[in-house]
Amino acid sequence: MPNPLEPAPQRLLLIVEDDESFARVLKRSFERRDYRVLLATSEEETQTLLRTEIPAYAVVDLKLGTASGLAVVQALSAHNPEMLIVVLTGFASIVTAVEAIKLGACNYLVKPSNTDDIEAAFSRTPGDVGAPVAARATSIKTLEWERIHEALAETGFNISETARRLGMHRRTLARKLAKRQVP
Repeated sequence: MPNPLEPAPQRLLLIVEDDESFARVLKRSFERRDYRVLLATSEEETQTLLRTEIPAYAVVDLKLGTASGLAVVQALSAHNPEMLIVVLTGFASIVTAVEAIKLGACNYLVKPSNTDDIEAAFSRTPGDVGAPVAARATSIKTLEWERIHEALAETGFNISETARRLGMHRRTLARKLAKRQVP
């Protein structure tokens, strides 16, 4: 039986996020919930931290500058298959959600998400057979958006190569991405 006079053991959380102010806000919020928090802004920084730490939890931004956070998800899952990994993104698509789960994430959230959302996502690891099935048909705009993000994931988020593969001008693609960004 745990001793009520002893503090609860800290849970180790790694946040991989290139937006420093958002990362700091998340860090402070999780520290208030008795997590010990490590911060990284890239796959390289993550690999360095993994040499000395074994986090039980991770929050990974899908887009780290021009790099994909999916590589970080894969590295974290390989380092500790029991780690609960939540992917956060402002560029949600079905393709990247599926890939994140296949690579080891336990959940995928669209920004803006707060600490409550993320902590709830850590506890929803098994699949939910009772999840509601959407009744609305997918629009052409949504299909286009998903195809764009599928191509982005295939090219490692290289805008020029994605535009070439989709047969559109680079500026047109950049405009479409800026227009549909999730805050």
